[in-house]
Amino acid sequence: MTALSINLNKIALIRNSRDTEYPSVPLHAARCVAAGAHGITVHPRPDQRHIRADDCYELAAMLDVEFNIEGNPFAAPMKSDRPGVSDYPGFLNIIRKTRPAQCTLVPDTNSQLTSDHGFDLTRDGERLLPIIEELHELGVRVSLFMDPVEEQIRLAREIGADRIELYTGPYASAFGSNDQDQVLQTFIDASDVAAEIGLGLNAGHDLNLHNLMLFSSSVKDLLEVSIGHAFTVDAIEMGLEKAVKSYLACL
Repeated sequence: MTALSINLNKIALIRNSRDTEYPSVPLHAARCVAAGAHGITVHPRPDQRHIRADDCYELAAMLDVEFNIEGNPFAAPMKSDRPGVSDYPGFLNIIRKTRPAQCTLVPDTNSQLTSDHGFDLTRDGERLLPIIEELHELGVRVSLFMDPVEEQIRLAREIGADRIELYTGPYASAFGSNDQDQVLQTFIDASDVAAEIGLGLNAGHDLNLHNLMLFSSSVKDLLEVSIGHAFTVDAIEMGLEKAVKSYLACL
């Protein structure tokens, strides 16, 4: 069965809209795990607009399921402009302190609203190589956020990635349209390449209760999906426990 990792960024975003610790990120992580989620994902950005570095430390200390931290490996330390919020220490410093089971490296910039493309490894591969080596020395599994492009997927294996996470935004956009099958085929082809070269396969972005079942039943050897935005909306509508179980049913 494909593992379900719940992304808690939007829970943190709600909390950050007030000067409070409510809703509690660790409490929601525990509730997701109790409902059957296989893992927890967070994506601490330098502006700490949702998940903060301190959240990562708290979660690392309490979780007994897979912890996946996403982020730009080149993100440098940044001063906090919010009273009571610690400075952002730099992405790799968070990983060095927490040593999560998995680190998903993502090429997002500070100005991006959300992650919207994978790495271009013809440009960034050499810079990523020593980072991947360090993460392996820390005992952390490395996944690279990637588009479903064969050449790029093969480069991910060459520089030492353990897995890739396919950016599924294009699939979600095409779902239900005349382009659905054609776009889905690009992800099926990408999964075939990953299987051929021994690269583990994750997926995430804009997956939801409507489009997840088709994707997970079509894409070969899918190990894990991470879902946050749609999950949070569904949890508001149907309750957190039912939302987790509904996503598990799709897998």
